[in-house]
Order: sequence, then C-alpha cells, then structure tokens
Amino acid sequence: MTLPPALVIAGPTASGKSGLALKIAREFGGVVINADSMQIYDALPLLTARPSDQDMAQAPHRLYGVLPPSEVCSAARWGVLAAAEMDAAWAAGKLPVLTGGTGLYLRAVMEGLSPIPDIPDAVRAQARALLAEMGNDAFHNRLAKRDPVMAERLDPGNSQRLARAWEVLEATGRSLAEWQAEPREGAVAARWLTMVLDPARPRLYAQCDARFRAMMAAGALDEVRRFESLDLAPDLPIGKALGRRELALHLAGELDLETAVAAAQQATRNYAKRQGTWFRHQLNASITISEQFSESLIATIFLKIRQHLLTM
Repeated sequence: MTLPPALVIAGPTASGKSGLALKIAREFGGVVINADSMQIYDALPLLTARPSDQDMAQAPHRLYGVLPPSEVCSAARWGVLAAAEMDAAWAAGKLPVLTGGTGLYLRAVMEGLSPIPDIPDAVRAQARALLAEMGNDAFHNRLAKRDPVMAERLDPGNSQRLARAWEVLEATGRSLAEWQAEPREGAVAARWLTMVLDPARPRLYAQCDARFRAMMAAGALDEVRRFESLDLAPDLPIGKALGRRELALHLAGELDLETAVAAAQQATRNYAKRQGTWFRHQLNASITISEQFSESLIATIFLKIRQHLLTM
C-alpha cells in the first residue's frame, strides 16, 4: 500500500517556519497543522507568534488557538488531534504540512510515544509543590531513593523532568524508564518529508531580538496585562510562553521595561539554542536548510518537495 505524503517544517523559534509552511501550503494545496505547544492555546497570540488572521486566511490552518489557556495539552493529546487533522486533509485531497518547534509533538506523530497513562492533575500539582518545597537537589536525592534509574538520567537542575519522573512514579507505580522502554504508540503512517531550518546562531539570535521588539510594538505588554488578569494557575503550560514572565515582572513593578525586554530576548535566544540542538540530534531531517528562511530559497525548496513527492 502506498502511504500518503506529509511534510514537517521544523526548527527553532524565529527561523521562519510559519512563513515557509504557508508558502508551501499555497503552492501544493496543503493544510498547515500547528505543532507548537504554545500556539495551540487561545491566549497570548502575539507572544507565541501565532500566524496572523491575514496569513491564516491564505491557506487552511488547523490547531491554532483551539484550547483555552486553563487546559494542559500533552504531546499524546496533541498527537491524537494532529492525526485527525491529517486524516481530514488527506480525505480532502490536500497535503498535511505540520510546522512548529515542539519536538516532542512531532515525534508523537512521526514515531509514536511511550504509552504512559494520563497523570491526574492532583498528582501533578503535588509533585510540583513538593519540588518547590524541597528544592531541586533534595528532591533529586529523594527521587534517587525510589527510582535510581531515572535519577541517574536526570540533571538535578531540570525541574520539569524531575517533576515528571516523580508524578509518573506516583500515579502508576512504575518508573518513567520502564514506560519509555515500552513499544511506542500513536505514530501516523505517512511518507514523511522532514525539513529543518537551522540558521547560523548570530542571524537567528538577531531575528529573535527583532521579533520580540516587533511584538512589543504590536501590543505584547497589554496582551500580558490582560492575561495576568485571568489569574490562572501558575504552573499551566501557557504560562511558559517566552516573554510572559519578564513582562509580568515589569507589570508587577519588579523590573523596568528595558530590563524586562532584554531578559525576554535573552530567554528567547536561549530557547532557540536548545531547540536547534534538539532538532540537530533528535530529528532525522530529510532536508536541512542552514540559513534563515527567505524568498530566495523558495525555488530550491519547492523543487526538493516536488522531487520528493514524485520519487517516494
């Protein structure tokens, strides 16, 4: 059986993924499917760099702003939503174009995920509360006594992964390492073409800084002010949107605006660096573009896509 085609446009933040995905969708009759863990929420559209209404009107876009900020969207949940959108695109004779910088989301549909059960919110909250109370080093030591395999794998400074290992152990009675050794589930059968944008860091960092300045000019501070008035739980995923924390500190009178913007830009650059490293080592790219996306690359990219779709 011939598998249907699907494209992935991945890369660090500010590398030009959304613009490229839109051009590909228009050229090849595609549907752009969001693979960004922040853009799925109906909040902070400026800070999360969600495509504009004008862009989304030029081609079908799916899974943008579809969940309220009060919800948690795991990679497994996103994988189910994305698989349904891919099926709908194929049924309509269109090409799914998945784009975003959340590597685990992309892995969910391309390779599948370990079958870890959903963790109850109460257990998740208890794990994070205990971590905050104990501090990372003491928490890591306690985890090591219960789950030495996972503790050995984890950096004590990585709060998110420490809490994840603890909550899985608490909720399931099994180590996260055991779950990760299980056969993966949820992979979508497709003829994948994976394109990674990997521009040189100086150019990427400059783009990160410029984009955040543009966000500020477009009203990002007021956007954060409205978001903070919602008084949501502090550990929700959307709260990790780049720049939210720094601008919130400014609104609270703890940072002057110039310092807050500089800190947000630094956080964005740090995140872009981590993303680039992940994609280089964790995603098997069909095509790597080692420069910032620009109009001059379009002809070459389109040719490679046509060759791929014709020869696979």
